[in-house]
Amino acid sequence: MHMRCLVVSLASSWRDRSLALGAMLALFAAHSAGARADGPFTLTSANVRGGGTVQSAQVFDQNDCKGGNHSPQLTWRNAPAGTRGFAITMFDEDAPGRGWWHWAVAGIPATVDSLPENASSSGFLQKLGAVEARNDFDTDGYGGPCPPPGKPHRYIITVYALNSDKLRLAQGRPALMFDHEIGTAAIGSARLVVNYGR
Repeated sequence: MHMRCLVVSLASSWRDRSLALGAMLALFAAHSAGARADGPFTLTSANVRGGGTVQSAQVFDQNDCKGGNHSPQLTWRNAPAGTRGFAITMFDEDAPGRGWWHWAVAGIPATVDSLPENASSSGFLQKLGAVEARNDFDTDGYGGPCPPPGKPHRYIITVYALNSDKLRLAQGRPALMFDHEIGTAAIGSARLVVNYGR
């Protein structure tokens, strides 16, 4: 009889320990999940949406294009671990030849997760210590969409998470050079593809 009670007691004790261990593992898993990013690296904008049409405020403002030439408001979330800075580009993949660079900016601090509308020409980026490339309109900073009349073009706006805040870039260097340097330090990216035609 005593032996039977001992076996039951040991079995109960083993079950309790197993339950306690299971509960501890569940708590550990929940804590670990909370320590990770809440989701994928994403990019959103108050001015444009993925698959949508670029508004007049973001369109180029020279020649036969009559827009505001304001760089769009951008917000990004859940950058990968190890991010030490950000860069942003805007590229027209439908332009003839090698495509058309509309914007490239690097040197955005890792503490920043959004840019206001018109950050390019308002001085906001300069205050952050960021540098902007010379775009394919041959001007420094943002140059909005201005495709030839016909089929709408697709514009790829990309934010890059970088593992370095020391890129070999300076204000006014060609956008293609920015693209190369950004590519050497990128550890993640998020993008929006928007459309514009005339």
